[in-house]
Amino acid sequence: MTEPTAHLQPDVWAVANRALVRKALAEFTHERIFEPIATGNGFLLANPVSNYYFEAKLYPLHHWEVDAASIRRTKDGAEAPVDALDFITEFHEQLGIGADMLPVYLEEISSTLASSAYKLAKPDLIAADLVHADFQTIEAAMTEGHPCFVANNGRLGFGVNDYRAFAPETGAAVRLTWIAARADRTTVSHSTTISYDEFLRDELGPDTLQRFAERIRAVGEDPAGYRLMPVHPWQWENKTSITFAADIAQRHIIHLGASDDDYQPQQSIRTFFNRSHPERAYVKTALSVLNMGFMRGLSPTYMEKTPAINDWVYGLVENDVTLKRYGFSVLREIAAVGYHNTYYEAATPKISPYRKMLAALWRESPLPALDSGERLATMASLLHVDRHGTPLAAALIRESGLAPAAWMRAYLDAYLVPLLHSFYAYELVYMPHGENLILVLRDAVPSRVIMKDIAEEIAVLSPSTELSADAERVRADVPDDEKLLSIFTDVFDCIFRFLSPLLDREGLLTPEEFWAVVRDSVRDYQAATPELADAFAKYDMFAPEFALSCLNRLQLRNNQQMVDLTDVASSLVFIGTLENPICG
Repeated sequence: MTEPTAHLQPDVWAVANRALVRKALAEFTHERIFEPIATGNGFLLANPVSNYYFEAKLYPLHHWEVDAASIRRTKDGAEAPVDALDFITEFHEQLGIGADMLPVYLEEISSTLASSAYKLAKPDLIAADLVHADFQTIEAAMTEGHPCFVANNGRLGFGVNDYRAFAPETGAAVRLTWIAARADRTTVSHSTTISYDEFLRDELGPDTLQRFAERIRAVGEDPAGYRLMPVHPWQWENKTSITFAADIAQRHIIHLGASDDDYQPQQSIRTFFNRSHPERAYVKTALSVLNMGFMRGLSPTYMEKTPAINDWVYGLVENDVTLKRYGFSVLREIAAVGYHNTYYEAATPKISPYRKMLAALWRESPLPALDSGERLATMASLLHVDRHGTPLAAALIRESGLAPAAWMRAYLDAYLVPLLHSFYAYELVYMPHGENLILVLRDAVPSRVIMKDIAEEIAVLSPSTELSADAERVRADVPDDEKLLSIFTDVFDCIFRFLSPLLDREGLLTPEEFWAVVRDSVRDYQAATPELADAFAKYDMFAPEFALSCLNRLQLRNNQQMVDLTDVASSLVFIGTLENPICG
């Protein structure tokens, strides 16, 4: 067996630190926390301990494309190692990290570095390899995580063996733990298109169901009084078996062991893809680890309405002529189950992590809906750069044989136009970051996209959009002047801001050419949808500027709960504006 810390080597660690300091310089400057000073050949950022010199190219949206190789650090006039932990500590006051929070944030930075080191030590998969790779090979090959957040692989709570077993970049096979939970303490919900018992029979198979039933009987209980629930193996070992000891002792919870299918952790870390039976559903589980601003639990109370919300979104998408024309679809979360621990629910407020320790949902697999010649890739792969500096997006464009602008337009028609239409027709917004989208590729060209992670991450911003009663909780009160940030921030600033420099560096599309394609796609959509002209005028995609919403500032302010999930809009941090690159 490989030594668990074998990836932590001096040469690899140095590369990981340089890459993370590069990102910190770029993103903290983008959010106007830092103001580097121009020098002869580059820029200087100083604090009382160290000076940092670096070269960077500036792009639209106040994007700093920092050259990692150019970064130099000096202390007392002498060269010093580029060290991300030193960097955060030296700048922590300017970054606004409180003294109590600083060591926790440093731990997240350390975990992010360790994750990067592991990825660098893996067998080399170049961009050209990934062009033809299968869905889950691409999933495990992703190296960056969220492009904006500096501390984006915290996963506090995992030990090194947990990391090797459950981190998505390891691609390890996982067998889920199953429990039986007493029915009167359990919330079960499902789509109107299925029954829960039939669904579990399809997911687990009759042999496993029989085995689980026998284990319930073996402790003197009746299977009819229980509901089956999957649990993340780490969660059972470290939380459920200890924090829920009273429930286990009183037979409210019965441990059943592992199911037979092998699953693979996805980038979202608490979601699993079924490798043994890819047509079966994803499983999303509660996981009480701190990762990128939140404890990654799941609320049993929220689970109760999850399938109904998904059914509403699914019905809207399937019945919208424009969305269907562009091939847009959603993966429904079709069933959910949650356990209510009466002790902790009596002792905690509704948003407490203690109320989110034991729940799960099932999400449809995209595989059964594929046509011949189609293949899948996480949309995060468009921002992936291999360790030799080649972007996967550039490799796809070259493989396709299309002109770069034509390839880009195909991608925008698949991705951006459905988001625009959902907003303008219904004021329905998603969380459309790379990990939440699946690209459907044909001949290396995006032909359509599939949206996932629906119930927890959509919002309806209009009071007039008709919602089912069970879906009413997704309606959000957001000021009119902030509504289009669902496109400007989530798409322009968090996706296109990074994609444009990659294609420019490869000589495929200059920034002017890139944003011209975006501008034309928006104009053509609006011209083809004149019935929404009033909405286009009210929410102007071509406004000269939009508010800069700062994601790292949220995490730096409170890295254990970035926003109040009951009032996300009021939690956001805005610092000035960005020039709209499609204005004009």
